[in-house]
Amino acid sequence: MGFKQAVVLAAGEGERLRPFTASKPKVMIKVANKPIMQYVIEALERNGIRRIIFVVGYKKEKIMDYFEDGKALGVEIDYVFQKHPLGTGDALKQAEGKTDERFLVLPGDNVIEADTISDSGLLDVGEKKNENAILIKAHKDVSKYGVVTVENGMVEDIIEKPSKEISNLVNTGIYAFEKEIFEFLEDELTSGVLSMIHQGNRVKACETHGAWLDAVYPWDILSLNGIVLKENPAKVEGKIERGVTIDGQVSIGKNSVIRANSYMKGPVIIGENCEIGPNACIFPSTSIGNDVTIGAFTEIKNSVLTEMVKIGSFSSIQDSIFDSGSYAEGGLIARSEEADIEIGGEHHVVKIGAMIGEYCEIGSNVIAHSGTIIGNRSKIKSMKELSERIPDGSWVV
Repeated sequence: MGFKQAVVLAAGEGERLRPFTASKPKVMIKVANKPIMQYVIEALERNGIRRIIFVVGYKKEKIMDYFEDGKALGVEIDYVFQKHPLGTGDALKQAEGKTDERFLVLPGDNVIEADTISDSGLLDVGEKKNENAILIKAHKDVSKYGVVTVENGMVEDIIEKPSKEISNLVNTGIYAFEKEIFEFLEDELTSGVLSMIHQGNRVKACETHGAWLDAVYPWDILSLNGIVLKENPAKVEGKIERGVTIDGQVSIGKNSVIRANSYMKGPVIIGENCEIGPNACIFPSTSIGNDVTIGAFTEIKNSVLTEMVKIGSFSSIQDSIFDSGSYAEGGLIARSEEADIEIGGEHHVVKIGAMIGEYCEIGSNVIAHSGTIIGNRSKIKSMKELSERIPDGSWVV
């Protein structure tokens, strides 16, 4: 039989990831120079599932303009719209008229690999009639997820964000369904699955040991980036000037130039049309998007710079994220220490540098203390010292 079709849920915003989701949905945040959702599509394609329905909503044009009809990735994409953000169950409901009798459902905002799906037995579900399944994974911090209790290989219950430890198995949000799921759907998908179970339907628990990486907070982008880069093959398509040292897995895109005496230690990915150095140092777990310029004597460690970012000379950047089109004159210091960051009323102590939104302009010799969040399209004058959160569109003079 085998599955031929998947529904990918990509309608949400990801508010806790602001400023990076102010102008794009969470699924379009880039990790190792690719949107998170692209990893989902590639994993499906490698498992022979090439007909994909995207349920889109928030900033849907960003998704549709990038993926179009899917041909460039070897798949066929059909789009349906969720008008109001009512939940994952409501999102799936929008696809009801277009699904096969059996199909997979996946969130678009987790990095997965082909074997995440294939090693779990999920693709073998449905050989018998009335068989649905949920993909589960052991996780060390279950407090943010639905925790699944299993008996004799079947799902017994799903408890959202439990206060006490019940099990270390979490719901990945990846399912194999028959069309009957639509009879049970509520606003949230898990409540639909539970009402299905409570009415005597069997839902199989398939455990995966493959990659399943979720970005909940801005700093998660860095840890996902580091993990994905380890798998990224080295390839050099740009120009390397004299005296450049390349150590480990480093990928350099077309028309990029690494100027004299620069040092790169992988895993590192550099996109197309970039100019790095001279005398720049790029250290492990750094992703640099297309059309980026890094000035002389600048060092960058464990950071994500998306497209069209410019960093001036003599800057030092650690554990930081720069979104598209942001510009910093020389001498920017964004070093990393433990910081207490408040997001959505929760406090988190994390080791992080600066998190900088899109199209920010930062003057020379600015210090951004650990945990600084600079909102999109903000302007910072030279010689400023920044900390905590600066709202979108701010002028710091």
